Amino acid sequence: MKANKRLIMKKDTHAQVGIGTLIIFIAMVLVAAVAAAVLIQTSGVLQQKAQSTGKQATQEVSSNLMVKNIEGVRAVNGTDNMSNTIDLLKLKVGLNVGSAPVDVNQVVVSITDGTTANNLVYAANDKSYTDVPGMPGFTSDSASDNLKQLMTNNSSSQNNSDHFYTVEKIRDEDSSFSQVNPVMNTGDLITLYIATTSDEASGTTYNKVGSSTVDAELKPSGLQLVPRTTVNIVLTPESGAATTADFVTPSSYGVKETVQLYP
Repeated sequence: MKANKRLIMKKDTHAQVGIGTLIIFIAMVLVAAVAAAVLIQTSGVLQQKAQSTGKQATQEVSSNLMVKNIEGVRAVNGTDNMSNTIDLLKLKVGLNVGSAPVDVNQVVVSITDGTTANNLVYAANDKSYTDVPGMPGFTSDSASDNLKQLMTNNSSSQNNSDHFYTVEKIRDEDSSFSQVNPVMNTGDLITLYIATTSDEASGTTYNKVGSSTVDAELKPSGLQLVPRTTVNIVLTPESGAATTADFVTPSSYGVKETVQLYP
């Protein structure tokens, strides 16, 4: 018979002790602390970047001008003789729902008739990088006077009509909009005036454009909005998506002084 085998477990109560083990332990704690600090800092930076990017993306999507309609106005003389071209555009402009406030002073309006293209800035913009800072003759009191200056005034090197546009408020519940500080909030509604005076209408006896009676000859804008003209208008705010309005002028203006063009 085989002898019974007994298993005996050796008790070893000794452990690693000494300064070497303590140094290793402290080093592990320090490494873990440094790694945790780096992770916390990195996560904080990423969170800030994500919030900033999300805010900018939301602003780009929501901050949007809306062109509700466009009317064209023909120049008229004292005997109700009208020009053969559209000489002034009236754009009714509002903001999209949820849009952030828009500073009209920084909105660039581009318009082309297929032959000539004008890039226009607001009349009070003194940093417009044009030959003349701000529209000559601009006043902070009257939108109608600014419209007259837009149509008739010029400097030695440029016309107002091919460098600037003017605005007039229609609805402004919080009184945030003025000629000097044209800031639009949600719910605000304005009329944006673009001079499209043709060579035919300029330098003649036409003395009335819409509700404005002018006391000087009209200045050409370089545009020719005759019947069947394809017009493209782009409104580009400081931040947010650009707004485009395209239309074709009617085949005949008939006897209408004001012509509905868009939508």
